[in-house]
Amino acid sequence: MVERTHILGVGHAVPDNIVTNDDLSKVMDTSDEWVHQRTGIRQRRHIAADCGATDLGKIAAEQALSCAGLTIADIDLIVFATLSPDIDWPASASLLAAKLGASAIPAFDVKNQCSGFIYSLASADALIRAGRARHALVVGGEIHSTGIDLTTRGRDVAVIFGDGAGAVVLGRSPDPQRGLLSTHLHAEGKFAEKLWLEGAASRSRPRIRLEDLGGDDPVAFPRMQGRYVFKHAVTRFPEVIHEALAANGLTTADLDVLIPHQANLRINEFVAGALELEPHQVVNNIDRYGNTTAASIAIALCEAVNDGRVAEGKLVCLAAFGAGFTWASALLRW
Repeated sequence: MVERTHILGVGHAVPDNIVTNDDLSKVMDTSDEWVHQRTGIRQRRHIAADCGATDLGKIAAEQALSCAGLTIADIDLIVFATLSPDIDWPASASLLAAKLGASAIPAFDVKNQCSGFIYSLASADALIRAGRARHALVVGGEIHSTGIDLTTRGRDVAVIFGDGAGAVVLGRSPDPQRGLLSTHLHAEGKFAEKLWLEGAASRSRPRIRLEDLGGDDPVAFPRMQGRYVFKHAVTRFPEVIHEALAANGLTTADLDVLIPHQANLRINEFVAGALELEPHQVVNNIDRYGNTTAASIAIALCEAVNDGRVAEGKLVCLAAFGAGFTWASALLRW
């Protein structure tokens, strides 16, 4: 029997500061109806004080370790997924390792945006299977609120994103029938400009200028061609979910729970319909947290474990699509 990697513990953290759509309407031309109709979002969390992605990541990681019944001394590898690192370099994984008290173990970042958590999961799984680690800590953490344009000019992107972190502890499955069955990773770089952040850019000297923050189309804030992204997302999501199921000789009829990246509730509803899944089979929390990018799947997974939707024996699929374009899935038997 093949030994599998299993998720032994989960955790998540979000700031206390709740920002509603009505709150945003005070700083930009928008409304609760406008935002909710297009995205499904009612509120999101923004930091209210000095806080980095690794600060939230530390809280989530400590919860996951406690859930797994382990300590940081048991961890042999840290993988941190983020597009909003605390600082430009070194890797935020190193900063997180120091905050957790880890010493002399490998730690690296995965900067793959919305698919970052699944890419990180796949990387950690491969290293555990190769015998390079016994237990791995995989964390997704984002602070978006300090890097978005909170004006009418930037509202199409700004209303979407929130801050948060989620974490899992991985180890050998105690049961050969349970664990991570497979992961599936894809990228199509020719679409990078459809959803990207140009500045700061190493090709420029200086990498960012004051004028990059102003003007009608500032390069220092994220830009997105929403309809184009939506069109590709509703195609790639079902594809990569079917790919995972087919690789394991399964179909959507076998699937108990789908945990998609929380980019847009309309995307997730479309995908659920395409897969003929019932609403209770799909975990959505974007209405409360917005899009937390690399943290979103981990936060949703943690909530689903805590409320019993994900339980022993359940077949669970994690799936993501985002900037890059990248898309990915992971299938596991809980």
